[in-house]
Amino acid sequence: MKFNIITIFPNFFESFKNEALISRAQKKDLVSINVHNLRDYADDARGTVDDRPYGGGAGMVLMFMPIYKAVKKIKSKIKGKKTKVIVFNPKGKKFTQEMARNWSKLDQLIMICGRYEGIDERVMSEIADEEISIGDYVLFGGEVPAMVVMEAVTRLIHGVLGNTESLEEESFKKLRNKEIKKLISKFPNFQISHKEYPHYTRPEVIALKNKKLRVPKVLLSGDHKKIEEWRQKKSG
Repeated sequence: MKFNIITIFPNFFESFKNEALISRAQKKDLVSINVHNLRDYADDARGTVDDRPYGGGAGMVLMFMPIYKAVKKIKSKIKGKKTKVIVFNPKGKKFTQEMARNWSKLDQLIMICGRYEGIDERVMSEIADEEISIGDYVLFGGEVPAMVVMEAVTRLIHGVLGNTESLEEESFKKLRNKEIKKLISKFPNFQISHKEYPHYTRPEVIALKNKKLRVPKVLLSGDHKKIEEWRQKKSG
């Protein structure tokens, strides 16, 4: 299993990579962890990877193209392998043990770590296979969720843990399935509401092969009432 992490804070992972069972799994060649500095894929010497959000608002938004180039380069080295690209986003699917089990069968997992106010929405629609959240709370960025995913997936890879832990995991799976079925039977219409709306930043139009990815016109209108209505509609 290869973990490829795209982040603007690559040093976050130094201690994580070199401690405990994660370190042992790497020494056994069961997993490899490759951290990619997003700034290496910027278009300028300053390493600019973020810009102001269209439509106004606080904070900065990570740009599409540096992330696109980073993922494209990583994928160019792994043709023909089972790969999934995930992005960490508060409005994404809740990360579960079942996801971890399925992902442990992949050859590679590419993880995009957001920061600041968010990520250009076109990353989610054009690059990522899935948007993932590890819980109903907000963090500074996607680095901690990436560590959570790596731990959950790594411990399910054959050879990382012993039989005792494996039996414990099977018990956990059965317990969770019972809990989920009980909740669904009790609350059939239950849904989780998110308060995050899509973000977009420069450039206004991104040309990719035979398509053009555009920022929604309402965000360029300057009409703050319409922008707010659009954001409320999209954050449901």
